[in-house]
Amino acid sequence: MESLLAEVESIRDELVADRRWLHQHPETGYDLPETVAYVRGRLEEMGYEVEEPIESGLVCCVGDTTGPCFLLRADMDALPLEEQTGLPFAATNGNMHACGHDFHTAMLLGAAQILKRHEAELPGCVKIVFQPDEEATDPRETLGNEALCDAGVLENPKVGAAAGMHLCPVGVPVGTVGSITGTAFFSVDDVEIEILGTGAHGAQPQKGVDPLNIMSHIHIALQEVLAREVNPYEACVLTFGTMGGGTAANIIPERAHMLGSLRTTNEETRQRLHERITAIVEHTAAAFGGEAHVAFLRGLPTVYNDPALTEELEGCYERYTGRRALRLSEPFSGSDDFGCMSHRVPSTYFLLGSTPEGSEEFPLHSPYIVFDEGILATGCSLLVSAAMGWLEDRAREAGDAPAEA
Repeated sequence: MESLLAEVESIRDELVADRRWLHQHPETGYDLPETVAYVRGRLEEMGYEVEEPIESGLVCCVGDTTGPCFLLRADMDALPLEEQTGLPFAATNGNMHACGHDFHTAMLLGAAQILKRHEAELPGCVKIVFQPDEEATDPRETLGNEALCDAGVLENPKVGAAAGMHLCPVGVPVGTVGSITGTAFFSVDDVEIEILGTGAHGAQPQKGVDPLNIMSHIHIALQEVLAREVNPYEACVLTFGTMGGGTAANIIPERAHMLGSLRTTNEETRQRLHERITAIVEHTAAAFGGEAHVAFLRGLPTVYNDPALTEELEGCYERYTGRRALRLSEPFSGSDDFGCMSHRVPSTYFLLGSTPEGSEEFPLHSPYIVFDEGILATGCSLLVSAAMGWLEDRAREAGDAPAEA
């Protein structure tokens, strides 16, 4: 294989063109007709046979499907956000790729193109997956990555390992690949609490059960459970962004409502907190004569980077590009539905520094965020080197190694 960096450089214009088209046509959730048509068309131009096992989820393979199989994944959906970047190719339809999924998709399209050129050299196959609804903007309960896993994307051929990446505007230098071993992204659960009391006149509180009073005690009690029941060396956050009830100053309402989010870095802690939050909410309400019910909505597990695989893919990246990944010591504070896949097969999810040098740093999901197109080639090279290198390592283990890259 010729120098990977040089080969990726030869398709730079296509990477940029793909990214800009995707950026101008953002769509959300599972409703991605233009995006799916574009990505499918590009893959078919390259010679791929494309399947759609779930709505707006595209899958294709390159190489020998009887050999080891490595999976590469990108997400395609955008956010319902009015873009404020002022870019000449800014979106104008009320949606925006403010999380970099246009980059993720363009980089994987580039990787698909490079891998297809070298299909005969692959000692196994690469399964290429484009998914919808990572941002959880669709009302259905199951997000895109879990839906694809449930539809069998990890089988036929059976996937031995998986990788992907996410742009990182803060904390990783632009153009640098960041890696984490173990928990890489937090889990997340929306926590919805419905509190039932008994309405009454505000001048006669003894004739009612005040759900707002119950809500206040629940909120304080749940903050205490983090302070006293979670290992202080673990990162764990419980935040309520919506709390309310009632319609007038002199009416004790019948109901109150709380909506928040729970984020953890440990799956055992996450499951235990589900149980403890439910118990605390129900018993606190009962102590004041009311009722309360808890629902954990659209939960996502942590993204877990298999340590051995992560170290191996770091080596593949260096072997193919001469560049080294930056090992990060702390998990990324966001969440990603790649976590579903990461708990089913050994996986690694990389970060890629993306803020243009000298530019103001904006967080992901900001309507003002701008990403550096110069990193498209870096991301494409990382995906290709991870897949090629992993297959090469499996061939070497089997005693049938190809020539060095």
